[in-house]
Amino acid sequence: MISLTVAGLLVGFAVGVTGVGGGSLMTPLLILLFGFSPAVAVGTDLLYAAGTKSFGVWLHGKQKTVDWTIVARLAAGSVPASLLTTAVLHHIGISETVERWMMISLCLAIVATACLTLVKHRIQGAQQTSGFMQRWQVPITVAGGILLGVLVTLSSVGAGVLGTTFLLLLYPRLPAISVVGTDIAHAVPLTLIAGLGHMTLGTTDFSVLIYLLAGSLPGIWLGTRLGTRLPEAALRSTIAVLLLVIGGGMLMDTAAAAYTGR
Repeated sequence: MISLTVAGLLVGFAVGVTGVGGGSLMTPLLILLFGFSPAVAVGTDLLYAAGTKSFGVWLHGKQKTVDWTIVARLAAGSVPASLLTTAVLHHIGISETVERWMMISLCLAIVATACLTLVKHRIQGAQQTSGFMQRWQVPITVAGGILLGVLVTLSSVGAGVLGTTFLLLLYPRLPAISVVGTDIAHAVPLTLIAGLGHMTLGTTDFSVLIYLLAGSLPGIWLGTRLGTRLPEAALRSTIAVLLLVIGGGMLMDTAAAAYTGR
């Protein structure tokens, strides 16, 4: 199982340097490289994400870079949505069709993450939002939380780049460091609740989780320490292109499997 620890180390390093690559890299790795089913990969990665991001919440909390009001708005939508999605999965069961839809959700979330990673700096630089979004800021935030709750529960992807991009668009006056801290603070309870939901479905492998955490925690620490010495923009673009290839390839494979009836 040393390979799982190495995978955790590499993904943790990528997250530490660029902030990209958590679920969007780990879940495909578990499926493509280690042969786990989509449901087990998603369920395991959710608790992995909750564990790795908890330390980040503590750091941001100490630095007062978390807007807890926004966290509460997001959670008001995401937590019920995650619980409802889990209840639906319990009702219909984890069948081959369900896993196929989980794969489609995963692929679409990965592709969206890759695209937003490439343009995120432009969105951040714009620092403006429409009057409509300003007037309806609270309900839009809750609605965004609902979408994230469903997407994260089905794919384990979305609480990172998708969440921060959403906050950048909706709260342009929020400092960049607070956008990151707020997104992480929201991601921890969301991934924890979704992960516990998957645990009740029997789609969590705790031995794999331990090996991944053993590698990712030092990986994040190392990536954070070396982040200022490495070309972050180039690394971010490389990861984004890699995610596009992975997500696009998995989506085509899933579509081909559905077409042939496999």
